[in-house]
Amino acid sequence: MAGTAPRRPGPSPGDPLAAAARLAAEVEHLRRTAAARPLTDLATGVLAERLGCPPAEAAAQLATLARAAGLPVAELAGEIVAAAAGPPRPATGRDLPADPAGADDDTGATSDTGAAAAAEGAAPEGDDIARAALDHAAGPTGVVALAVWAHAPGGGLTLAGQAGFPGTEAAAWRYVPPGVDTTARRALESGAARWPPDGRPTATDAPTLGRRAAPLRLVLLIRRGGHGLGALELAWPAGAADLPATAEVQLDALAEVCAVALAGRPATSTARTAPAGAADTAVESAAVLDAALGQVLLLDAVPGPGDAAADFRITAFSPAFTDPAGRLPHTLLGRTLADAYPLACADGLLARLLRVHATGEPIRDECLHLTFRGDPAPVTVVLRLGAARTGRGLLVCWQPEDTGSRRTALLRNAQRLARIGGFEEDLTTGDVHWTGRLFALYGTAPDSTPVPLAALAAHVHPDDRPAVRRLAHTVLQRHTEASAVFRLLRADGLTRYARLVAEPVTTAGGRTVGVRGAYQDVTAQHRTEIALSATRERLADSEQESAERGRLALRLQRALLPAEPPPLAAAGLAAAVRYRPAAEREKVGGDWYDALLLPDKSALLSLGDVAGHGVEAATGMVVLRNALRGLAMTGAAPGQLMEWLNLAAMQLPEPTTATAVCARYDPSTRELRWARAGHLPPVLLRDGEPTLLPLPRGVLLGAAGEQAYEERSTVLAAGDVLLLYTDGLIERREGDVGMLRELLAAAGPPGADLGEYLDRLLLHSRADTGDDTCLIAVRTEPV
Repeated sequence: MAGTAPRRPGPSPGDPLAAAARLAAEVEHLRRTAAARPLTDLATGVLAERLGCPPAEAAAQLATLARAAGLPVAELAGEIVAAAAGPPRPATGRDLPADPAGADDDTGATSDTGAAAAAEGAAPEGDDIARAALDHAAGPTGVVALAVWAHAPGGGLTLAGQAGFPGTEAAAWRYVPPGVDTTARRALESGAARWPPDGRPTATDAPTLGRRAAPLRLVLLIRRGGHGLGALELAWPAGAADLPATAEVQLDALAEVCAVALAGRPATSTARTAPAGAADTAVESAAVLDAALGQVLLLDAVPGPGDAAADFRITAFSPAFTDPAGRLPHTLLGRTLADAYPLACADGLLARLLRVHATGEPIRDECLHLTFRGDPAPVTVVLRLGAARTGRGLLVCWQPEDTGSRRTALLRNAQRLARIGGFEEDLTTGDVHWTGRLFALYGTAPDSTPVPLAALAAHVHPDDRPAVRRLAHTVLQRHTEASAVFRLLRADGLTRYARLVAEPVTTAGGRTVGVRGAYQDVTAQHRTEIALSATRERLADSEQESAERGRLALRLQRALLPAEPPPLAAAGLAAAVRYRPAAEREKVGGDWYDALLLPDKSALLSLGDVAGHGVEAATGMVVLRNALRGLAMTGAAPGQLMEWLNLAAMQLPEPTTATAVCARYDPSTRELRWARAGHLPPVLLRDGEPTLLPLPRGVLLGAAGEQAYEERSTVLAAGDVLLLYTDGLIERREGDVGMLRELLAAAGPPGADLGEYLDRLLLHSRADTGDDTCLIAVRTEPV
């Protein structure tokens, strides 16, 4: 037929899905009816008593009144029961015994005068409703006490009503501050189901009202129209019997009664929490948004499964609100938060707001990194977030962190790290303003009176007062910038070093009207400078001592190592010696040489190197050189001399090791015998060709006692040159062992002047360790 909208095809009568939906709807209707029945029965009894009519007529009258008021029967019944509640009655025999201490010793509740007083005013009406509910449920379930907890502004809980608990103990629990871990708060924060899976009360370990007398607890969440109102806490004594099968329906009904009662009473804040007044609350909140300077959103809760909030719908926004995604704000009205900002919700925005809605604990200033849809790609924005419950929903304030706020935060952190505090002084009014860091520097309370610049001298060390007075005179009288460092005497008796920089504030005409500047706490810097100065003094003393020791070692070594050897012509030898000191004075070592004509006209040639540097090495060198000289007068062979010299090294006060080579030349036979203690091999140059002499066995001097040293011998020909040297001649950091042959080739054959030959060796030496060097060269003369 024309003008008639086509009908959508519905499910057929035999469709299983339609049957399942119909059955589910019937079950839900029966559940709601059963839950509301205790409340309607109570209201029916009140009407029958007041009207003087049978219960059937009272029930019909209740239904008529509900239709006329446009309210559900259960909601009107709750208002009738609440209005009929009388003054508090005395405790009955079923009331729990009072705790000896008055309240649980581990309670976090408090009788704060503000919140507790507000809760006390609402307690009598709530207590009567709780008593009526307890009378209805005590017999079937065995519950002995119950408490109705309601959300309070700021995240706390108020005791909206209780029955079965002692009045004195309940008075101490009228208000629970935010963050106290009570049994009811645990259930609210976890968002537990309305009925536990096992359906049994359990002993609680959290502080709560009357826990000692009735430790078994069961907490049901109280919700109305998707809005969480609080929690119903039921109590049983220890050893109570298991709940009957019908307990779930009966106790759920109690929770529904409490929901109606809580929704019908005014909250302790200016906003109403009743669903019936939600529209008024939304209008009031939207009017408040018109005056908001920041970016504010008004969100309404969207119920999900189990009557708990699952999302929020955007209902209003402040004039300053801008969409992070760049859309026009009015296009967001009516959309859910998950639909408008899916990426931000996935980043945790929705979960955080649901927690605020469930627990009542507001967000005051929280930094979140959230992602929003952008063109062409998503963008991440840093938001400062605040949120609080209002009516059925939330009032959310967010502010993107712009460059200016970040710079302000950076400046604040820089001042904190640098220990800088600023001040400004108005000379016309005498007002002085300090930053918080300045109060901390002076050691005074933030509400104390700041010290003006003219009076600063009275707060510093007497020795520093002239400098502070000069600063004040320069700034206030000469009108120029000035600075000073002084010792600040704090109020707590401590002394801090401070640096002050101040400048005048002048008008266009040049008149000084104020002073501004900054203090910096330089105590740590000053102490570091003192420690550094002391360290410098100690270092200078150490350097001076080291230089003196180096000079002493060098003088000692030069005194014992003459530039020229004694004449050896009686032994048929011509000799030359050279000593090259270390490149660095502090590295003067224990290198030594000796050429000695013995009484039997033979010649003793010795050379060694004591390990280490400085005075200790030079002292060890003196001992070993002189010991070898004395031992040589016995006429012993080189091997025996090395054995005795090793024992002498073992007897030194300080552990000393050394390398040495000892050679004895007999002119009558031209035989050269030598022994060594870990030293480099002697070099024999015959007809200008160098040859390394064989190395006899022998360990370092001072390494081990009772050691035997092998001897080797050879016969020298006329004109042969024997070269003895220490490792400073050929030592390199990379360890080039083949350097000796290259050096000998570079220096060429020795000439008539052995001293010149040794100079050429030192000139062509590529040693780079800077160690000292000793050289001995002898030539056999013709008979």
